[in-house]
Amino acid sequence: MKALLSALLTAGLLAGCSSADSPALEPIPGSITYGGQPRTKLTKSPVGSAVYNQFYNESGQRVEETYILQPDRSLKLVRREVGPDSPD
Repeated sequence: MKALLSALLTAGLLAGCSSADSPALEPIPGSITYGGQPRTKLTKSPVGSAVYNQFYNESGQRVEETYILQPDRSLKLVRREVGPDSPD
């Protein structure tokens, strides 16, 4: 009984770590997919390839984004890091 309770508690904790429940990142001005998917498709890159984008947002902070190329050749935004303000 004690082992079953422990297993259920562990399963509940692990279920809370699922990334499927986390909200998708939304594109912001400067993102590759801001305003929709790009018109050109990455036809030579293998599916699952990472595409990196770096820009400065309206506040002058450096933004680094990572996209993954999907089977339909669209880009999925999977990571965004906002760094310190740009140097003056």
